[in-house]
Amino acid sequence: GSAARRADLLRTLLGRATHEEQDFLVRLLTGELRQGALEGVMVEAVAATAGVPASAVRRAFMLSGRLPATAHAALTGGVTALEHFGIELGRPVRPMLAAPAGSLDDALTAIPTAAVEYKLDGARIQVHRTGDDVRVFTRTLREVTASVGELADLVRSLPCTSAVLDGETLALTDEGRPRPFQETMSRFGSTRDEQVRALLLRPYFFDCLHLDGTDLLDAPLRERRTALRRVAPDHLVPGAAEPEDPSAILTASLQDGHEGVLVKALDSPYAAGRRGRAWLKVKPAHTLDLVVLGAEWGHGRRTGTLSNLHLGARDPDGGPPVMVGKTFKGLTDELLAWQTETLPRYETHRDGWTVYLRPELVVEIELDGAQVSRRYPGGVALRFARVLRYRPDKAPADADTIDAVRAMLRGGTAPAGSPGGE
Repeated sequence: GSAARRADLLRTLLGRATHEEQDFLVRLLTGELRQGALEGVMVEAVAATAGVPASAVRRAFMLSGRLPATAHAALTGGVTALEHFGIELGRPVRPMLAAPAGSLDDALTAIPTAAVEYKLDGARIQVHRTGDDVRVFTRTLREVTASVGELADLVRSLPCTSAVLDGETLALTDEGRPRPFQETMSRFGSTRDEQVRALLLRPYFFDCLHLDGTDLLDAPLRERRTALRRVAPDHLVPGAAEPEDPSAILTASLQDGHEGVLVKALDSPYAAGRRGRAWLKVKPAHTLDLVVLGAEWGHGRRTGTLSNLHLGARDPDGGPPVMVGKTFKGLTDELLAWQTETLPRYETHRDGWTVYLRPELVVEIELDGAQVSRRYPGGVALRFARVLRYRPDKAPADADTIDAVRAMLRGGTAPAGSPGGE
C-alpha cells in the first residue's frame, strides 16, 4: 500500500497548492525546476537565515553529509548545535575537492609550500575502519563495501584499530597502467558478470582524516600525511612534499597514463565539499576541431534554444563524420542565441528533440580526454567536453579524425600531423 499512500499524499499536497505552487512542485519533482538552488547556495542561505557563520554550516554539512540535518541544527541551535557534529566512524565525510589551475607554474605560485601528487584516473573512495568493521564509500557518499571486498580486506590488515582514509581506487593492466575509468566504476555496481568481479581494484590513499581515536580534520596536511605514511605506507599516491622538480612528477604521471597532478598546501586543514585554493589540479588541456552533426532543444532556462550539440570526428577514409559525443557546456547566452538562429539553415531533418544538420560547421572543443564507449559507432567518447568557439575558418575536411580521438584514450597521444590533438 505504500505506492497508493504516496500518491494520496502527493494529490493532497497539490490540492492545497496554488497554480504557481503546483507548477513549482511538478518541475521540482521532475528535475526541470533549475532555479539555481545548488548545495553551495543553500548552505549560504541557511547561514544567513540562522544568523551563523557560513563556515560553521559548511563544516557541519561536511561531517553530517546531510543538508536537512545541518539546516535543522543551525535554525534550532545555532553555532552550538553545529559544533556538535564530528567525525562518526561509519558515516562518510563529504570529500574535499580541488580547483583547476591554468598550469603547474600557476599552481605553485599560488601554493609555494606544497605537496605535488599524481592525479589518478580512478574513482574516489573514503574508507572507514573500526576494529574489523570496514566500510567503503564513493565520492557521492554511497556505500559500496559489498562490491569491493578486496579493498575492505586490505584496510582490515593495516596496523591500526580505527581510521578514516581518503583516496582513489582503480583497476590496472598487467603492465601497471590504469584501465579505462568505466572498467573501474563497473566494480561499484551489483553485477553477476564474473569477468567484472574478477577485475581487482588497487587503492591509492592521499589523506588520513582519523587515526586510532584522533580526529585529524583540522590538522595541517603535513601532519595528516605523516599519519597516512604510518598506517598505509605501501598504498600511497605517488608524489612528494616540496619536491625539487615538480615538473618531473607531472611528466611521470602523464607517462604512466594518469591525468596530471594535484598541488596541495601543506599547512591546510581538510575543508570538505569545497573547491577552495588549498588544492589545485593541473591537467593538460586537449582540444579537437569537430563537426556539428545536430543540436537538441534545451530544457529549463534553455527552453526554446538549440543547446546540446552532437559532435563528429572526420572519417579519414572519406565516409560521413563519426559521432563521438555530445555537449552543452561552454555555451554562452550569445552562442545559444546564435545557434538557435543559425543551425536550422543547415537542417536536414528533425524529430521532437533534435535538429539534424549537414556536416558543414566546425567547432573547437576542449576536453579532458577520451574513453572507450559502446554508445557511439567509433567505439570512443569524449570526456568532459566543452565548447570553446566555432571555427568558420575551417571546413569539415580540416576537422580532426576519429583516429586522433582514439589516440587520446588514456596513455595515447595524438598522431603526428593531426590538426588538433593535444
